[in-house]
Amino acid sequence: MSDVRVIIQRDSDQEERVVTTGTTAAELFAGQRSIIAARVAGELKDLAYEVQDGETVEGVEISSEDGLDILRHSTAHVMAQAVQELFPEAKLGIGPPVKDGFYYDFDVEKPFHPDDLKAIEKKMQEIQKRGQRFSRRVVTDDAAREELADEPYKLELIGLKGSASHDDGADVEVGAGELTIYDNLDAKTGELCWKDLCRGPHLPSTRNIPAFKLMRNAAAYWRGSEKNPMLQRIYGTAWPTKDELKAHLEFLAEAEKRDHRKLGSELDLFSIPEQIGSGLAVFHPKGGIIRRVMEDYSRRRHEEEGYEFVYTPHATKGKLFETSGHLDWYADGMYPPMQLDEGVDYYLKPMNCPMHNLIFDARGRSYRELPLRLFEFGTVYRYEKSGVVHGLTRARGFTQDDAHIYCTRDQMAEELDKTLTFVLNLLRDYGLTDFYLELSTKDPEKFVGTDEAWEEATETLRQVAEKQNLKLVADPGGAAFYGPKISVQAKDAIGRTWQMSTIQLDFNLPERFGLEYTAADGTKTRPVMIHRALFGSIERFFAVLLEHYAGAFPAWLAPVQAVGIPVGDAHVQYLEEFAAEARRKGLRVDVDSSSDRMQKKIRTHQKQKVPFMIIVGDEDMHGGTVSFRYRDGSQENGIPRDQALAKLVDVVERRVQV
Repeated sequence: MSDVRVIIQRDSDQEERVVTTGTTAAELFAGQRSIIAARVAGELKDLAYEVQDGETVEGVEISSEDGLDILRHSTAHVMAQAVQELFPEAKLGIGPPVKDGFYYDFDVEKPFHPDDLKAIEKKMQEIQKRGQRFSRRVVTDDAAREELADEPYKLELIGLKGSASHDDGADVEVGAGELTIYDNLDAKTGELCWKDLCRGPHLPSTRNIPAFKLMRNAAAYWRGSEKNPMLQRIYGTAWPTKDELKAHLEFLAEAEKRDHRKLGSELDLFSIPEQIGSGLAVFHPKGGIIRRVMEDYSRRRHEEEGYEFVYTPHATKGKLFETSGHLDWYADGMYPPMQLDEGVDYYLKPMNCPMHNLIFDARGRSYRELPLRLFEFGTVYRYEKSGVVHGLTRARGFTQDDAHIYCTRDQMAEELDKTLTFVLNLLRDYGLTDFYLELSTKDPEKFVGTDEAWEEATETLRQVAEKQNLKLVADPGGAAFYGPKISVQAKDAIGRTWQMSTIQLDFNLPERFGLEYTAADGTKTRPVMIHRALFGSIERFFAVLLEHYAGAFPAWLAPVQAVGIPVGDAHVQYLEEFAAEARRKGLRVDVDSSSDRMQKKIRTHQKQKVPFMIIVGDEDMHGGTVSFRYRDGSQENGIPRDQALAKLVDVVERRVQV
């Protein structure tokens, strides 16, 4: 035995310790139950890892981002073991951790039933209580193939070693280095209970899984490709404590109540007819009102900020996207071409920017015209795989509130600053107030232009973002192929983060399109181009607001701002006169003159989340007043008609929630 010197890292503090050869990371952190793995030279290791001389070792807390991934991936293994104990014919796919949980894919004869999930969860609880040890074992490729000969999907993954993708979760199984298998061993006898191909690391034992629950199952193509077999995917969640699991389940219940697809149907706002196709929505009259108000307010604010409106077609010759680079870098996200005009390829546009460049280039431009701010509500079409299409938030056809700003290099920083401030203020007008910013930088495998141009653009965006005094988060490699971008990330009423506006700085498309303006000295000069989508897409922003407000829109956005409810038939005409006067002031007021009883009318419009109910009986009619009933059930009686109208107008104009 010899001495081994290691450094234990705790936040910014370091402790040097001398231990004997063979000491494990678990022994370094003995008694610290929240430590479930170790980080050594930047790599995650099991606690069974034997530390080496001179290494710096940092404990990984179960509640950290890496710790949660390890917890959830370990739980996925337990689920897969449970499935194969109950369904021995099941073949294993991939089981990665995902946001707030995990999944595992299985090839089984028939889809899982909800009762199957209950049985699987019960079996998982048995495995968890057994305290099986997760034990890492290095194997050769040939040995792995021999051991896993009955697992066809694992055999395919072995062949991917060194090129496994993070997108489909394959990299949790095989990395660039050695292959490893994790054995689940009986805590008392050491007997092998189950095994799986996996990179790890894992928890020391199944007993270290504090709280988990299976959520649902769904069909999923193997490795996300429609060309591959359809597998059955089971989703679950796991948390460091039972209280955190309970809080998460309560959060999911609230999120389900706010699901925009559910509210869209209940409130008669939009639908996605099967006859039209997945990801292609139609807006009903009430949804159309909300959308129109959103667009109208946005148009007015853009006009105030000096934007000019343009319109472009939905389809174009493919040559345009060759010039822009989209056919080189974005073809997978585009619909297949239509062959027209004796074999010329036409494409539905996935972006508006190439067409805006043609508008800029339609005539000579002077520096006196810059910055030139072109704005369009432009509908675009992107081919999203069926597995990722999700209501209005991930659609195949949607309308961007798209702007492209052309300016000089000298104007660039100021224009970016003004644009970001405008974006944030307009989002606040719609009721979103909790933001942070994300800076997406160059993907070294997917970009056009010079490194110098990218560095200049990235640093300019960084400085602009920092001026907003908001948290700035790095997104390495997340930029579009033509330039870095700032993304505005907004939190909704229940704390979920949504990516909203994007601002991208682009030196490259002006070069590819040969855009020029005449500078003050008469020379031809290349403009800088700023791409800016404020909502991202109107459909997605509609969905975000619908979920943020849980359908209870503030009065200025609500499709019906107030509804008159007569106590009896004798009060209908009085309310009709009040509603007509309100409509002359630009308000959206209806009168419910149906034969339903008053209390049923109130319940109906409460469910429709109408901001104001205006109730009138004999006393109001004789006194020239109305009574307000609010969405929370409270009531304000005997308000003079002119004051009631003034209040409605004021609430709408100030865009406040009631």
